[in-house]
Amino acid sequence: MITLRPHHLLCTQGYSGKGYSDGFVSHMDEVVHALRTEPGLKIRLSFSTDTLCSACPHKMGEDLCDTQEKVKRFDQKTVDYFGLKEQEYIYQDLIQEIDANMTEEMLADICEGCGWFPVSACKKNICGHKC
Repeated sequence: MITLRPHHLLCTQGYSGKGYSDGFVSHMDEVVHALRTEPGLKIRLSFSTDTLCSACPHKMGEDLCDTQEKVKRFDQKTVDYFGLKEQEYIYQDLIQEIDANMTEEMLADICEGCGWFPVSACKKNICGHKC
């Protein structure tokens, strides 16, 4: 089962083939492909390190990133906006719910300080015509 931290629900939508390292990109390609193409795929939401973190060069340990404060802030804002809990979800159902309720202002608030936000497809893929 794929485990995702809250803000990675957004990253997996905005991902466009760029990443921290070749190994990270390769891993991200595999995970995102599964999330986007396998109907009914269940994920486990975790308020800690997740499947994507496992290949990230910024991971320093379990629930520890070298940008810990920023990552936790992204997660907390995502949880607060969408009332998420640590439990299993069907990825596509959860994404549809998030995207239907996301505004450009919410996305900018959640992703403030993210280096990938300006160079990814987040706005287009999450807000679509609303942004």
